[in-house]
Amino acid sequence: MSEESNAYDASAIVVLEGLEAVRKRPGMYIGSVGERGLRYLVLEAAERALNEVLGGAASRVEVTLTADGGVRVADDGTGLAVGHAGHDDGPLVETQLTELWCGSSPADRRSLFGGSFGVGLAVVNALSSRLTAEVRRDGARWVLEYEHGVPVGVPARTGPADSSGTVVTFRPDAEIFETPELSFDALAERFRELAFLNRELDITLADDRDPAAPRAVRFRFPGGPGDYIAEHRAPLHPDVIGFEREYSEMAGTAEVALRWCDRRDERIASYANSLPTTDGGTHELGFRDGLAAALTACAREQQLLSPSDPGFTPTQLGAGLTAVVSVKLDRPELEGPTCGRLSNGPVRACVTEAVREHLTAWLRANPTQATAILARISTTTCH
Repeated sequence: MSEESNAYDASAIVVLEGLEAVRKRPGMYIGSVGERGLRYLVLEAAERALNEVLGGAASRVEVTLTADGGVRVADDGTGLAVGHAGHDDGPLVETQLTELWCGSSPADRRSLFGGSFGVGLAVVNALSSRLTAEVRRDGARWVLEYEHGVPVGVPARTGPADSSGTVVTFRPDAEIFETPELSFDALAERFRELAFLNRELDITLADDRDPAAPRAVRFRFPGGPGDYIAEHRAPLHPDVIGFEREYSEMAGTAEVALRWCDRRDERIASYANSLPTTDGGTHELGFRDGLAAALTACAREQQLLSPSDPGFTPTQLGAGLTAVVSVKLDRPELEGPTCGRLSNGPVRACVTEAVREHLTAWLRANPTQATAILARISTTTCH
């Protein structure tokens, strides 16, 4: 190899500025340029609006897949800030749309942590052939337009507004994405999850792509995870066991809903700050520890286990069990390339204590249902 071919100096370095880096390497920001990446753009745009609801600034969010292949995300919040910098209402809408990571939601218990990247609206703008932001605020309507992340003119005040809110409409760039088709069902599944994990949310997902068969689904679960558990599978006992508890030791809250069903398989879904933890973690381990402790104590009280019998292990108790385990933490520690495992140490002991105490109280208050659960467990375990 010649010295010439080995030469490497500052002239070989390419500096990508602004949103150019996103367009050059989109997979680094959204993980995929296939349907999964398209879906991520929608969720990223919606997350900002959903956090408005969680913060009390808005009451509902409407997401529409439009007939021209675009996506519209609308909320009835106070409207993104338009005007001079240095105000108290957060970053300007122009800044959020053009600067990476500006205005992204903090990963604390009061906001969604619905994506693995938290890249903000700027990445949505960069990967769209066209994006329009309409802001209704302080009695005025403003419109901002972009093509491939580049502003088309300056923000324009287009007239009065008798309401407030923000509408972001974008069309994913066909030059970047391998497919133009978004999966309605996959989006619906994620919005459904977010709604039952956050009872304040009111989300409508509409699909106008086929004028002959438009459809819309509203997701709202005032009962939280308990509502989700209640509508799934034939129950072994009528009650959904649920509770929410705050612990300063883990700087957050734990919410659990569970019920045994007339099935053999186990379905336990765990979440940290509304992000699915498909690889489990300390919250799921704590749930299983608390479950085993409560049911072992109940079985001893009913003399189904003698003092010398070993207690139930967490792996013996899953047959027919459906559960949601959700923690919301100020400082979540998530591991893996998809943030699929929670590693906060104090969470395990806190969730164990909460499940053991609440489940023990419920079993004692409902002896008939407790007997049915223990009978199910006894047919699937060996001592």
